[in-house]
Amino acid sequence: MILLFCDFVPFLQKLTRLKKAMASYFDEHDCEETDGSGPDANTLLRWARLLRNDVRSFLASFDGLDYFGGERKGPPASKEVVAKLPDKMISEDEDSRCPICLVDYNAGEQCKVLPCKHDFHPRCILPWLAQTNTCPVCRHELPTDDEDYEEFQREKARTKQRDFERESLHSSMYT
Repeated sequence: MILLFCDFVPFLQKLTRLKKAMASYFDEHDCEETDGSGPDANTLLRWARLLRNDVRSFLASFDGLDYFGGERKGPPASKEVVAKLPDKMISEDEDSRCPICLVDYNAGEQCKVLPCKHDFHPRCILPWLAQTNTCPVCRHELPTDDEDYEEFQREKARTKQRDFERESLHSSMYT
C-alpha cells in the first residue's frame, strides 16, 4: 500500500490539537506530565483507541482503491458466481441493447443476466467481470474470490451498522 505524507496531514493535525489540549489540561489542573518512565495502562489504551479509530476512518476513505494502480475498482468477480450467471433468450418482441457495446440484441440471442437484473452480451460482460466485481450499469457488487476484500466489505458493513445504531440511540435520547 502506497500512502503519501499529505494523506496523514489531517491525522497529524489531530495529534497536534490533542497535544495542545493535554498541555492546557496540565496547566489548568496544576500538575505535570509523568517523569518519562512510561505511560500508564489507561493512557496506552486511550492512544490505541484513538489510533485505531483514525486508521479505520483513514482506510475507509480508500474504499475499493487499487493502491498500486490508483484506480477505484474491486477485485474480479468470483469465477463460481460468474459461471452460474443465468442465461436469457432474447425474444422477438424485445427491443433492447447491450449497455456495454450498445448493439441491439437479435431475436434468439443468449445474454447473461446479473443479480441486479441487467443483461449483457456474454462477450461483453465476461471480460468485465474478469476485471472487477461490479455491474457496469448500477455498480451492484458480486461476490469475489478475494478473502481480504470480502473481510474488508464485512467490516465496512459492521461499521456502518454500528454507526446507524449509535445514531439511532442518540436520536432516541435527545428527541
